[in-house]
Amino acid sequence: MSDKPIEEMTFEQAMAELEAVVDQLDRGDVALDESIKLYERGALLKKRCERKLKEAEEKVAAITLDEDGNPNGTVEMDGL
Repeated sequence: MSDKPIEEMTFEQAMAELEAVVDQLDRGDVALDESIKLYERGALLKKRCERKLKEAEEKVAAITLDEDGNPNGTVEMDGL
């Protein structure tokens, strides 16, 4: 597991660690207490991935839809 705080991870970092957590839990060779910690971390990693995907979807929607929800190739992006 990484020492990097989950809230600072990129989508790719969080996904890679989530996959490692799932692999460890699937093997079944982890003590119960450690399994619980892994499960908790996995839940937080999953939440991070979902949040990053939602942010990406919102950015794509802002780029591809105008204020009325119609397709549009160019939209001004605040802060980008």
